[in-house]
Amino acid sequence: MTSAVQAPSASHDAAPFRAPRLSLPRIVEMNLGFFGLQFSFGLQQANMTPIYTFLGADEATMPLLWLAGPMTGLLIQPIVGALSDRTNSRLGRRTPYFLIGAVICSLCLFLMPYSSALWMAASLLWLLDAGNNITMEPYRAYIADRLEPGQRPAGFLIQSAFTGLAQCLSYATPSLLVGFGISQNLVDINGIPVIVRIAFVFGAILSISTIVWSVVRVPELKLTEAELAEMAAKPMGAGAALAEIRDAFIAMPRPMRQLAWAMLCQWYAMFVYWQFISLSVSRTLFPGGERGSAGANADFISASLTAQQMGVAYNAVAFIGALALIPVVRRLGAKPVHAACLVASGIAMMSLPMLDSRAAMFVPMIGIGLGWAGMMGNTYVMLADCIPPERTGVYMGIFNMFIVVPMLIETMTMPLIYAPLLGSDPRNAILLAGVLMLFGAVATLRVRTAA
Repeated sequence: MTSAVQAPSASHDAAPFRAPRLSLPRIVEMNLGFFGLQFSFGLQQANMTPIYTFLGADEATMPLLWLAGPMTGLLIQPIVGALSDRTNSRLGRRTPYFLIGAVICSLCLFLMPYSSALWMAASLLWLLDAGNNITMEPYRAYIADRLEPGQRPAGFLIQSAFTGLAQCLSYATPSLLVGFGISQNLVDINGIPVIVRIAFVFGAILSISTIVWSVVRVPELKLTEAELAEMAAKPMGAGAALAEIRDAFIAMPRPMRQLAWAMLCQWYAMFVYWQFISLSVSRTLFPGGERGSAGANADFISASLTAQQMGVAYNAVAFIGALALIPVVRRLGAKPVHAACLVASGIAMMSLPMLDSRAAMFVPMIGIGLGWAGMMGNTYVMLADCIPPERTGVYMGIFNMFIVVPMLIETMTMPLIYAPLLGSDPRNAILLAGVLMLFGAVATLRVRTAA
């Protein structure tokens, strides 16, 4: 049995692909906007739990405060995907969504560190994630639109590499600011450190500027007469988009359905990791600290910076690993490579609660980085060749539901199991995430890719 990378589906064979081959520098440029988008996501992953904690949030309810991501993704991406398949504007099919989402994202990033209360930070996260999701889905479709099937592994894995690089830098920014002489204990009136505020302002600038660069340097292809005629024959509007989502669900290719189980395990696990890693590191390095005291707050800032530096490490591995995986995936196929990446991530997460020194905690970041590189690249390589090109947008949007539904399930279930099953200990939450990564590897191997 061969992988989807090696054997394009019949749907792609049926219609000749019209995009010219792009040089590697151009593929890099078209993914630069994804760099800015992922810098924004990295800021959320690294800083939302600390921001919520500074504003008085409780550990057990932390997942509920992260509800914005899965809910906005669930509601927005499939609809935006279906609408972008039907869009014919002067700017292109996907570009209007890039720009609208980037503007929303930049405004919310700028305002987030000025939050004066928990409800304000949570509300801004809803808007921020809405902007990110408006941009995210068309960006995936843009890669599939713009690259011929043989270049898609490079396109999606470079996208994965930019995810690693962007999140590496976003995690590193607060620590770099400390290195430049800004005190980590210098806080605004709302208790949020100044280094976090500066990092978010930088992210706001980066978000909009990189998107503009990509769409100017590598514009979308003009639609052919046949594509315009096919689009004109389709019913328009939100109702038609919802009907298209329904029809696409019914006709979903079998490999895509099977991927849902792997996605459930790996994204539940990763969401747990992002929510609880700062708390887990704090519990390990500073046990018994009394919450609310000045010393405990300083210790938590130190623990948060350590968790962010660990994030720098795993995202650096993801950046290098994604590039290294390009020839490996071409040779072996995305499925076995992705399963191996998830095994490495699972073992790494399971080892973290057993480590009691700061230095040792950086070693498992190698495995987590490989898993993250696979999650952001390999699954899309497996997907791209099993879906019909005329439905790329809607299927990319639906596939994102395979990401956000696990996050939504995690958000609703973790508060229920945190005390009775995990002993109100964030280290046990990280252990659970590792076990789920291993289940994800098994589920990946059970996917039947194109023959």
